[in-house]
Amino acid sequence: MAIHESAEDYLETILKLREQQGQVRSIDIVTEKGFSKPSVSVAMKKLRESGHVEMDDSGLLTLTPQGEAIAQRIYERHRVLTGILTSLGVDPETAAAEACKIEHDISPGTFEKLRAHFNF
Repeated sequence: MAIHESAEDYLETILKLREQQGQVRSIDIVTEKGFSKPSVSVAMKKLRESGHVEMDDSGLLTLTPQGEAIAQRIYERHRVLTGILTSLGVDPETAAAEACKIEHDISPGTFEKLRAHFNF
C-alpha cells in the first residue's frame, strides 16, 4: 500500500521525537512541526486507521512495526542525504530542508548509489 509524503513525515517525526524524549504525544508533534492541533489529530487518526500508529489511553503514540519500518527508512534517507549535501558545502539548515524534499521521491536504487559513492 502506498503511503503519502505527509504520512511519511509524521512517522519520521514520531520516530525522531521518541529518540529525543522517550515518548510521544500528539501535542509534541504540534510543537515540533508547528501544525494545528486539529490537523495533527486528523493525521494521527488516519495513521491509526491505516495500521501505522497506535495510541494508548493516556495519549502516548507508538509506531507499529509497519510504521516503524517506514519511519526508519525515511529518517535514514534524511540523515544520509543531509550528510551528502553538507559534504558538498551546502549549509546544514539548507541541507536538512532539501534532504526532506528529496527523501520522499528518490528511488531506492539511486539512494543506494549515492550512499555508496559518498561512503555513508
